[in-house]
Amino acid sequence: MIFTTAKQAADDPRILVFGRLLGAANRLEYILGHALEESTGLTHSIYELLLVVGRAGGDGVPVRDVAQSRVVTSGGATRLVNRAVELGLIRRRPSQTDGRVQLVELTDLGEQRLLEASELHVRNIERYLVDVLPADQARSFAEAIRTLSKNAAAELPVMP
Repeated sequence: MIFTTAKQAADDPRILVFGRLLGAANRLEYILGHALEESTGLTHSIYELLLVVGRAGGDGVPVRDVAQSRVVTSGGATRLVNRAVELGLIRRRPSQTDGRVQLVELTDLGEQRLLEASELHVRNIERYLVDVLPADQARSFAEAIRTLSKNAAAELPVMP
């Protein structure tokens, strides 16, 4: 065992950096998510769903891919998709190549709301994340986060 006391474990720089990463992410998600919902009426989860669907372009995206990108079960993704459908932000359609697969795509309203919310979201990201760091650190941080994200994504099991 590398630790002999709880304090040693709690003060380990590796544990501290991971805790700080989670703490920063949770606080930023709260701040930015609250601002999104207050200003646009969109929850952060719905907004993230719109981003996933928007990235797919006009071809749509399978609900299973929504689950994988959001790291939720297919049931969780289906509930999220159902909420967005009820709000008129996305629509479902069967895949033309595989009838078992449901694709989701943005409606005109969904695209409009995504664009409006993104304007606010970008301003808040700049305010609370980008502008807080010196420019060279912001670039390095963005690269490090991309690397961490890709590595973690590669280790994830396929979501049920």
